[in-house]
Amino acid sequence: MDIPRISLARLPTPITSLERLSKELGGPRIWIKRDDLTECAASGNKLRKLEFSVGEAQNQQATVLITSGGVQSNHCRATAIVAARLGMKCHLILRGKPYNNLDGNLLLDYLAGTSVTFATAEQFKTPDRLYADIEAEYRVLGERPFSIPIGASDEIGLWGYIECARELKCDFERLEIEPDFVISAAGSGGTMGGLIVGNALHELDTNIVAFNVCEDEAWFQHKISRDIQSWTRRYNQELADQPINILDGYVGPGYGRADPHVYETISRVARTEGIILDPVYTGKAFDAFLQELANGRFRHASDIVFLHTGGIFGLFPHRDHFPTAQFTNETTPQP
Repeated sequence: MDIPRISLARLPTPITSLERLSKELGGPRIWIKRDDLTECAASGNKLRKLEFSVGEAQNQQATVLITSGGVQSNHCRATAIVAARLGMKCHLILRGKPYNNLDGNLLLDYLAGTSVTFATAEQFKTPDRLYADIEAEYRVLGERPFSIPIGASDEIGLWGYIECARELKCDFERLEIEPDFVISAAGSGGTMGGLIVGNALHELDTNIVAFNVCEDEAWFQHKISRDIQSWTRRYNQELADQPINILDGYVGPGYGRADPHVYETISRVARTEGIILDPVYTGKAFDAFLQELANGRFRHASDIVFLHTGGIFGLFPHRDHFPTAQFTNETTPQP
């Protein structure tokens, strides 16, 4: 099947064992798929999806990429950087208010030269209208806009993690493992949706599980089902119904916010394995995974793969949530 695609990500990404943490926990062997290493500034899971979304945009000879997300959106940052790299314009619709001090992903958005429209939560309830208004403005200027949904999570973006499933199959064969679960965070549903389809197409014979970091289980069941149905129609594919395993109850105080124990988990993983998680997606999902593991879920598994979807730049605006004592542990070496 000839699907428009451009090369953006450094693939394949590594998969490594969290040996010390697995030993500490005394449970299954935990592996981490390092999709935080898909690139540097444009890193993360969104880059896999953008290979197909922007591939389609270029196929339509678009000159402007329009997309949306939170003020600290990883997806928006990746889109802005990709657009700059390709010589395209970019316009971001960000839910929230401008920061007094530029930080994290928003700083990188502006460095990449993107245009930004800030929208209220009420305006964000009708994203199609926001997209349509901005598209119309660019058409008046003679530009050819192409709109990408939040997280590049639609039937086009699903290809990113359908192809990642093919990559995971090679990982499993090379490492001679048969993971019982592949676990990720779920924010807009596209990563999980792609993994679900890829699991079936490439016969990974594993269980795809995600912890939602916003919305609720019912929302993701509907969203992912709709995206997969749109994929089957657009690409003339047949696919039996697949389970959508969302483990709800760990959103905490809301999207982009986290409880203190999430920050503790981020610090623990950094100290133990030298891997940096973020409080919006990976840190919250990994903390939820550890809670479920402590409560007995996943204990029967031999190997589990956690998908690191990136997000390191979103960590910096949360710096005040980490106890100062963690950063004042200077000691004098003993002879």
